[in-house]
Amino acid sequence: MATETAPQEFTFQAEISQLLHLLSHSLYQNREIAIRELVSNASDALDKFRHISLTQKEHEDDAKLTISIEPDEENRILTIRDNGIGMTHDELIQNLGTIAHSGSLEYLKKLGAGAKEDVSLIGQFGVGFYSAFMLADRVEVLTRSYQEDTGWRWESDGSGQFTIEPAEGLERGSQVRLHLKEELTEYTQPVRLKHILTEYSTFVPYAIRLGEEHVNDQTPIWVEPKSQVTDEQYKNFYGYLSKRTHEEPLWHLHLTSDSPFQFHAILYCPASNFELMGFGKDEHGLSLCAKRILVQNNCRELLPEYLRFIYGLVDSADLPLNVSRQALQDDTVFRKIRKVLVKKVFNHLEGVAKDSPDDYRTFYEQFGSTLREGVASDFENRDTIAKLLRFRSSHGDDRAALISLGDYVSRMPGGQKQIFYVGGETVASIEKNPNLEAFRSRNLEVLYLVDPVDEFVLNHVHQFEDKDLISIDSSDVDLPELESTSDSEEGDQSKAEQAGPPAGFETLLNLFREALGETVEDVRESKRLTDSACCLVNPEGAMSAQLQKVLSRASDDFQLTKRILEINPSHPLVKHLAGLSSNDEHKAFIKNCGQQFFANAMLAEGVIPDPHETSQRMMGFMQELAQQRSPIAGA
Repeated sequence: MATETAPQEFTFQAEISQLLHLLSHSLYQNREIAIRELVSNASDALDKFRHISLTQKEHEDDAKLTISIEPDEENRILTIRDNGIGMTHDELIQNLGTIAHSGSLEYLKKLGAGAKEDVSLIGQFGVGFYSAFMLADRVEVLTRSYQEDTGWRWESDGSGQFTIEPAEGLERGSQVRLHLKEELTEYTQPVRLKHILTEYSTFVPYAIRLGEEHVNDQTPIWVEPKSQVTDEQYKNFYGYLSKRTHEEPLWHLHLTSDSPFQFHAILYCPASNFELMGFGKDEHGLSLCAKRILVQNNCRELLPEYLRFIYGLVDSADLPLNVSRQALQDDTVFRKIRKVLVKKVFNHLEGVAKDSPDDYRTFYEQFGSTLREGVASDFENRDTIAKLLRFRSSHGDDRAALISLGDYVSRMPGGQKQIFYVGGETVASIEKNPNLEAFRSRNLEVLYLVDPVDEFVLNHVHQFEDKDLISIDSSDVDLPELESTSDSEEGDQSKAEQAGPPAGFETLLNLFREALGETVEDVRESKRLTDSACCLVNPEGAMSAQLQKVLSRASDDFQLTKRILEINPSHPLVKHLAGLSSNDEHKAFIKNCGQQFFANAMLAEGVIPDPHETSQRMMGFMQELAQQRSPIAGA
């Protein structure tokens, strides 16, 4: 006959009370995490017994390993039960009464000194159990070790002491009984509990029972071999992660890595970018798990910002998690896992771009605008991202076609040293740009940038395969020589160039300079124009005209760069004005023409000059022309 034994009373290790305060006020801001921690501990206990039953014949057991959640609303008790390894008397003292691991005391001293950001106490210390006191005024642990026939009852109100006494009639395993605080009866409501368990413990490898319901029946497909996962399972898991159950993803990656850290992951690319339609994700990032237990939703550290459109999950047993399972000791693991994930995503995109150009175009039209952000923010991968960029160009007849920088370089003639681009609001407006004339005459391809962001991107890329990227309206343009040809038209053009500018041309330029004064950086002869009378060019090192236009719209304080007005010496009007320049009587007229040349060049770029001044000048030209054609003048 068993004799009753008085409960043994113990005092918590001094640091425990500090830890309880810390859990309540610092690390565990969300009370429901306590349930996650207790379920995680139960799963660990089942893991340990499963290993023992497989390796020690005397402890073989066919009983199904299970976690049970048992709410008792009437008595305001929540019980979390497992049939795992259980604990002995001494293990109760060691595991629930002390923090026995080196480094813990120093950790708490740092916290006491105010260094709350230095959270370095990791989950293996077992202190997640104490989060139970966030929910409960009193906690009981009823447990029987697989090694003993006798069970034990541990109890504490978290004030500084705990008691241990024998307990008869217990099955192997542990049950944590939370005597909930008066205001926390919600934690006995099945709906509330199911939400918490679904949120944090869906992928625990053992059945979690809430009453008769099996609440974690979602299969953790990321730990399965790829060959054993069906397309339907991938699709269903994507719907679970993204809540986009109506669509299939564009692609998915199922990854397993053993170095530098062991982890499993599944990444998905959605079919559409809701951000473009104003329905962007409120948060972004991957779900982070440690041994199938959710640690953090929307973990931004696992992928860079410019890949925020990707949904997925990463699970690793190597994460050195702190006491709250919500932050790392340092970001070393994150950085290394992130590096692997980013490399795998880029390898996949490069493969799609090479083998399935149409599929890649579908991806780029949805997510290219987001991907481009990486050029400015991720220096390490800038060259890789540059290879994945796509643009329209002057090549071929299809202006809607998208090409890569690699495509462009592969078509460059031998004498070309730069990659040329031009920006504009539409392809139609770009093709009217007079600066294109020199490139057409030399059959040089030019990238068409109809999205202003593309210019910012190319300014950051700067070079591709040792070729400088340069706007065609820059004075830094290095045009290759025209190829010799027997064609009569180009032969005539060559003769005209050899003949040089017409007489009076330099005087004409000087008069234009006087008329425009500080409005321009310079007025000079053009080597690029073939048909138009004039164009505007940016001085060395300046932004392109299109980029300046965008920035000026964004800020009233933005100062436009003074431009260079280039004059085509072979244009008929320019020749005529050069001939008139020798007569001082025509100087005022020629200066007016110089101002109008500048206004016309601005209009050609889509920039509106001073409307009043321009209209008055035009009226003057028309009046003078009308007088010359007047019947009175001809009488």
